[in-house]
Amino acid sequence: MTLRVGVLTGGGDAPGLNAAICGLGRRLLASGAELIGFEDGWRGAIEDRTRSLRDANFQHLLVYGGTLLGSSGDNPYKRAAESVPKVLATLQRHRLDALVAIGGEGTLGAADRLHREHQVPVVGVPKTIDNDLDATDFTFGFFSAVEVATRAMDDLRSTADSHGRIMVVECMGRHAGWITAYAGVAAGAEAILVPERPVHLEELCDKLQRLRATGARSAIVAVAEGARVFEGGNCLSSTEKDEFGEWKTGGTAQIIAQRLQALLSWDSRHLVLGHLQRAGKPIAFDRIFALRLGARAARLVLEKRFGYMAAMRAGEIVDVPLHAAVAARKVLGDQFLDRYETFFLPIGGP
Repeated sequence: MTLRVGVLTGGGDAPGLNAAICGLGRRLLASGAELIGFEDGWRGAIEDRTRSLRDANFQHLLVYGGTLLGSSGDNPYKRAAESVPKVLATLQRHRLDALVAIGGEGTLGAADRLHREHQVPVVGVPKTIDNDLDATDFTFGFFSAVEVATRAMDDLRSTADSHGRIMVVECMGRHAGWITAYAGVAAGAEAILVPERPVHLEELCDKLQRLRATGARSAIVAVAEGARVFEGGNCLSSTEKDEFGEWKTGGTAQIIAQRLQALLSWDSRHLVLGHLQRAGKPIAFDRIFALRLGARAARLVLEKRFGYMAAMRAGEIVDVPLHAAVAARKVLGDQFLDRYETFFLPIGGP
């Protein structure tokens, strides 16, 4: 009997998703399996929207950004009583022997629960530009996002020097500052603000004033969208929460730029990189990385080792329990912050 395998890509898109599908598909089809894609992540599984991947040109697919299957933030456990039975019915209707979920915390969290609570034969592939999934050293898409952010800061340096300005660059990262930290260090930013280390605006001003006193014409300040910045005991970042209890993000860079200009009389501008960090073709590393993860996921399916996720540990692709990846969010640790301490400000807060 032909092995029938489903695959979906959920959450925010990331460079390398198509490469992961390529690694998965080439391995499975070579083994005689049939691969069925669900459109728009978990939404496709809920609404039973599929497409056959039998004739997909995997060889060319891996170079493109985005995902040919589409993606969404839908999660069957947001309305579990209604959506979970629909997912189970869809999987049964297509007589699937396995489901491969490619995504981040939300996508893999749903896959883990379906496996534990309903014995759905699932395998996970970690994807998020935020790099905040536990149990894996890195996630594909992260380094492509870092490359975009680094090049943006590099390019902004020239115009900042020309006009004698501070450029405050906002990167993605609600809870974890991986993109901001890596890109900021790579671009030689004068200051890096991340969620893991709340700071006082006064400390930032002092650092920039000392820099200006040395004759510097410009400064790059890298800011994660979830950074918590305080002035006089008041938080300048958003203090509102969304329907899921998460801090609303965005706008922090603009506020910081306005306050720096007012306090330092140093012309300041802000730039929000936003979805540019998700866009474009994946860099070579992410293509190969995602390809390896997809192939490992296919191996897990063929070996019927469900409830596991392909991951990177010390440069090697290994298998880890799926629940380990979603048990905790991975954030920047003290080791990284201490190693590059001159880029970061002292811990602040109210």
